[in-house]
Amino acid sequence: MMLTKGVEQAICIIVLLATQESNAPLASDEISRRLEVSPSYMKKIMRKLVVKKLVTSVPGTNGGISLAKDLEDINMLEVIEAMEGPIAIFPDSGLIRKAFENGPHVQKGESLLRQVFRQADGLLIDYFSNITAADLLKESLGTNELPLLDWNTTSLGDYLNQKSGEKK
Repeated sequence: MMLTKGVEQAICIIVLLATQESNAPLASDEISRRLEVSPSYMKKIMRKLVVKKLVTSVPGTNGGISLAKDLEDINMLEVIEAMEGPIAIFPDSGLIRKAFENGPHVQKGESLLRQVFRQADGLLIDYFSNITAADLLKESLGTNELPLLDWNTTSLGDYLNQKSGEKK
């Protein structure tokens, strides 16, 4: 199973928004520029995040997008399902029945196979629902306090260089 690039891009959008100053929505064009993704494709990703109520969209010249809820309340399962739909790793197209020509053990085999993959789906769902975007971001930055900056005008690199300059 491999997730699409859209999941990675959605996570990056969440990270950008989590560190964006709360009073300034982040322009979608700025996000697409930073992630080097076409603006039209970025809008499709953002639309999926809006539909799942992970981000909100503010129209207008000073508009953009912002997080729709606290970062601690956004888990990886929500992001994955926003982009990919519900987790179901087994397509179950009924081929086992055809392969064994409706033999005497096909029904039991189908049932066992479905059960194995439902359990695997459950494990993935439990795992991803217990990891929040806040957990990942705080761990990756090595801090419990997230930086806030205006991505419309600065970058994390600029911010971190400024912070390291203050420590000297």
